[in-house]
Amino acid sequence: MSHTLISKISADHVGHTITVKWRVQTIRSSGKVSFIELRDGSGYMQCVIEAKNFDESRFTEVSTIGLESSLSLTWTVSKHPKKDEYELQVSDFFIYQNTKDYPLGTKADHGPEFLFDHRHLYLRSKTQRAIQRVRDTIIHATYDRMRDNGFTKIDAPIFTPNACEGTTELYSVEHVNGETMYLSQSGQLYIEAAMYSVGRCFDFGPVFRAEKSKTRRHLNEFWMMDAEIPFIQQEENMQIQEDLLKYIIRQVLEKNHTDFVTLERDVTPLMNIVDKPWERIKHVDFVDELIAKGFDVKQGDDIGSDIEMQYMSMVDTPIFLTHFPMGIKAFYTKEDPNMPGYGLCSDLLAPEGCGEVIGSSTRDDNYDVLLQKIKDHKLDPATFDRYLDLRKYGSVPHAGFWYGLERLVRWFCGLHHIRETIPFPRYANRIRP
Repeated sequence: MSHTLISKISADHVGHTITVKWRVQTIRSSGKVSFIELRDGSGYMQCVIEAKNFDESRFTEVSTIGLESSLSLTWTVSKHPKKDEYELQVSDFFIYQNTKDYPLGTKADHGPEFLFDHRHLYLRSKTQRAIQRVRDTIIHATYDRMRDNGFTKIDAPIFTPNACEGTTELYSVEHVNGETMYLSQSGQLYIEAAMYSVGRCFDFGPVFRAEKSKTRRHLNEFWMMDAEIPFIQQEENMQIQEDLLKYIIRQVLEKNHTDFVTLERDVTPLMNIVDKPWERIKHVDFVDELIAKGFDVKQGDDIGSDIEMQYMSMVDTPIFLTHFPMGIKAFYTKEDPNMPGYGLCSDLLAPEGCGEVIGSSTRDDNYDVLLQKIKDHKLDPATFDRYLDLRKYGSVPHAGFWYGLERLVRWFCGLHHIRETIPFPRYANRIRP
C-alpha cells in the first residue's frame, strides 16, 4: 500500500484518508484515547487513537506498543485544535514490530559514553536528527554555491603516499604490494593538480588525523572541503570564503528553522552576521590584543585553539586572522613581499567561542622557492616531485582554502562538543559502533 510522507501533509489533505508508516517516537494514553507521535524521517505527527473506533483487544494492542515500534496507520487528517499543524484520527493500523525495552526509552539521565556506545540508536533522537539535517543542508548548499560560481568537483584519493604538510600524525596502512601509505589528511595537493585542467575546483570528503587529542573540537575522522582557485590574490580568496559561508548560513536559516527550535538554538547571532562585512586582523595585531587582554602569548607564537576560542567568545563577528609568521605555516604558503617573514594566508575564526573553521593561503608558485621551502621543512623533495612538477610546467598564481564540515555544524547548531556533529564519531578513545 502506498503511503504519504509526514512532511508532505498539508491543508489539502484535511478530511482525506491517508496512510503513514514508520516508528513510534512517543506514546501516551489517557483512558479511552491514546496519542502516538510518529516519526517517518521527514517529520513528526501526532496520531489520535480512540477506543470507540476499535474493539477492546485491538485498542489495547495499539495503545500499549513500545517506543520505536514500527507500524502503518490509516487515518483521516484533521487540523490540530491548538497548533498550526495537523493530526491524524486513526481508523486502522498494522504493526510490523512491537518493540519492547528500548535501551534509550527510559527517563534515566544517560551519560555521554552510554549514548555514544548506543550511537546507532541515539541517532533516532530529535536532537540528533536535527543536527544531521543541518549538516545535510551545509553539504548541499556548498555544492550549489560552488557549482554556481564555476567550480568543478574533483575527487581526491583517500590513500596517499605521503603527508600533505609534513605532519607525523597520520594513519599508516600497508598497500597490497607491501608499500606503506597513509590515510589522507587533505586533498589539497591533488586538487591543485586538477586546477590546471578544470580551473576552479574543489573536493569534499573524509580526512584523517591520528591525533590523540580529546578536546571538544577534534576528531580523528572528519569531513573537509578543499578549494583551489587560479589567478586570485589572498584578499579575493577571503572574500570567496566569506560569501560562501554567508550563503550557507542563509540556507540553514531558511531550511532548518524547525531543527533549530528542536535544538533550542538562538539563531540571532547567525542572522546578525550575514549582512555585514567580516573583520580582517593581522596576526601581529591579534597577538598584541591578546597580550593586552592578559593572555599568555608572545609574538611569533602559534596561538592555541583554546585561546582562540576564549577570545572568540568575547566577539560577535567572524574574524579573518591574516599574515601568520612563515615559521608556523605549511611549506606551500607564499610569503607576502610587502611584509617579509609573514605569509599570504588566513584562518577564519568563528564567534560564540567556536574558533577556527576555515584555513587558507596563497600557494607559492615558484619552483625554486618551493623546493627550498620543502628542504627547510626537512621534507624529502622526492616525495613531492609531482607537486613540484606543477610549478615546473606552466605554473600560475593561485590560492585555496578548506573548511571543516563538523566545525561548521558545531557553530551553526550551537553545540558544545564536535563529536555530536557527525553520525558516527571517531576520536582518541572511540572506534565503535
